[in-house]
Amino acid sequence: MTGPHAGQPVLHAGAPLAKAHAAMLLVHGRGASAADIMTVGQELMHPDFAYLAPQAAGNAWYPNPFTAPIDSNEPHFSSAISVLEEVLANITEHVPPERVILLGFSQGACLTLEFCARHARRYGGVVGFSGGLIGPDGTARDYAGNFQGTPIFIGCSDVDPHIAKARVVEAGDVLKHMGAAVTVKLYPNMAHTVNADEIHSAAQIVEAVAHEVA
Repeated sequence: MTGPHAGQPVLHAGAPLAKAHAAMLLVHGRGASAADIMTVGQELMHPDFAYLAPQAAGNAWYPNPFTAPIDSNEPHFSSAISVLEEVLANITEHVPPERVILLGFSQGACLTLEFCARHARRYGGVVGFSGGLIGPDGTARDYAGNFQGTPIFIGCSDVDPHIAKARVVEAGDVLKHMGAAVTVKLYPNMAHTVNADEIHSAAQIVEAVAHEVA
């Protein structure tokens, strides 16, 4: 892999991949780290799950807002997509994709949702805390593929300073059209953070995957 994020570490917690029955890929936000997003993973720990969190170079996956022209975020954006491709490929050598949950917060949520839209398939679940699909307003969302009923949860404040409410709703509509079972929740006057209800919604997806494994 080449690009700005090549060679960055991937933090690992939980079960070893070779022995894991399921896995979660966690994507941190701008100015944060793999260790930061792994604190969310700690709240969603389940036996026999592997948790992997890649680190962005310079603690940001791309330099400009997620609503900027995609070209303005290159080569970082393509490098970030490549990181997720590589980590997911490593996971799916041991765990089938229908037992893999992808989760991100803020910039990490935007990257997670965009990555999944570009790589639609049956996953164990997708969770976007405060995010939307990447690109300017009016970007064509003509993604190929089908989520085959993948549960997707997107939560955000209705007055988030970084993520417009309309972009959250748009992401939900696009992914639903692609065959996902989408839940979108907008929380009144919430700060740019993750609340207990969002963690509970993500935990329900974890439990559903665990139940299928059992």
